[in-house]
Amino acid sequence: MSLATVYSRALIGIEAVEVTVETHLSNGLPGFAIVGLPETAVKESKERVRSAVLNAGLDFPARRITVNLAPADLPKAGGRYDLAIALSILAASGQIQCEALQGLEILGELALDGSVRRLKGIIPAILAARADGREILLPLANLHELALVGYSKGKCLESLAAFVAHLANHSSLPGCDSFDLLPAEESHPLPSFSDIRGQQLAKRAVQVAASGGHHLLMVGPPGSGKTMLAQTLAGLLPPLTTAEALEVAAIKSVVSLELDGANWLRRPLRSPHHSATGVALVGGGNRANPGEVSLAHRGVLFLDELTEFKQGVLDSLREPLESGEISISRANYRVTFPARFQLLAAMNPCPCGHAGDTQHACSCSPDRISRYVSKLSGPLLDRLDLMIEVPALSPAELLEPAQQETNWDAIRRQVAHSRRVQLLRNGKLNADLGVEELQQICALPRKQRALLARTMQKLGMSARTTHRIIKVARTIADFEQRAQITTGDLLEAISYRRCQLLRSLKH
Repeated sequence: MSLATVYSRALIGIEAVEVTVETHLSNGLPGFAIVGLPETAVKESKERVRSAVLNAGLDFPARRITVNLAPADLPKAGGRYDLAIALSILAASGQIQCEALQGLEILGELALDGSVRRLKGIIPAILAARADGREILLPLANLHELALVGYSKGKCLESLAAFVAHLANHSSLPGCDSFDLLPAEESHPLPSFSDIRGQQLAKRAVQVAASGGHHLLMVGPPGSGKTMLAQTLAGLLPPLTTAEALEVAAIKSVVSLELDGANWLRRPLRSPHHSATGVALVGGGNRANPGEVSLAHRGVLFLDELTEFKQGVLDSLREPLESGEISISRANYRVTFPARFQLLAAMNPCPCGHAGDTQHACSCSPDRISRYVSKLSGPLLDRLDLMIEVPALSPAELLEPAQQETNWDAIRRQVAHSRRVQLLRNGKLNADLGVEELQQICALPRKQRALLARTMQKLGMSARTTHRIIKVARTIADFEQRAQITTGDLLEAISYRRCQLLRSLKH
């Protein structure tokens, strides 16, 4: 038979799109053509495939070879189609049976000696094959990813010759059951936080933020404990579910980040430097790769020295903070990356860091402080749930012997219980509630509505800020295991929006 058809997967963003590889052998002068919008690396597969077939001890047909990658309007990039092209040529030339490739999805880059090299972005392809119920053939170097997904219909291949021997001898190929994963950790290990002296308000705000998935901004001088509080929040979060872990693993697979089987249930914590560009933060580039907001999906994005980021970079966070995803458009395709993260930010009160510090004199003029703080736009601050001050501690507080260490394990269990209550009641965390859901889940009695209305007028709060205060109040009630929001819960939620340094900016 001179025509063979196999299947592969193109990687568009983090979506694995089915690609049909059609190979036809015809009479005429020997030639090799690949059509279907191939990029340079795909065109170069002609030479890799030819050498790999010959070095595997197989015959490369001296005929006119045409390979079509369908759909024709989908860009094809990388060497992920090498193995599919090689096997389709062998099937079309009669060296292997076409029935052996029927319904099989094939991905792999070939070396010149016929071995199959590791691919990035393989987890989305495995998940797509599992959704379609198809078998999938992958490089042996990607066995770890196959084992993480645990798809029993996936097999791995070391070389082109090994697959031909597998068909001839009816031998088995390595699958997910041949890889022993280390037992997954249940949660992020908590370090000791006895060195965080005082800061009771900040510690309470961290617990509330962790309970409801709320975005938190901490303002304070250097050395006040903001970074350690950020680590505290990351440690209080419960482990990922299996479905969430696969979402995170798919994103890591696309950018070739290492997947640790022992810690793959740990929520991601990303902390980009303040020199990061907009593309690095939200994603993009020539091939639209995910950025830090997507790498922090289902975890925490910690932006230290927030006001040192460029204002345009910070404003690019508005869309993912609101929608939980980021869309990137190119001339011939559009990709959407998930970006449902919890933002945790820290900043100094002024360029020198000592505004309002009674222990150190501030050298910044009011105009300089105003320009420094104004890097945070009102729409961005609207999307933050809690904004607190983390003041400097006095020498007496710093030198005082550490008191009894906080039982963070008990607090972590309380946070996990609060999040379970929200998921059972809402189907989502309180931070993700919509406006219509607020009226049903976070209903306030008349006196509390009047109190909130007066606060809105006095502080000049926007509607979005008001809704976020209600969500935080609902989280406080859940954290304290109360069925209804009390006036105390509402007042505490309001207090988390009264950062003096940011009062001059519109909320």
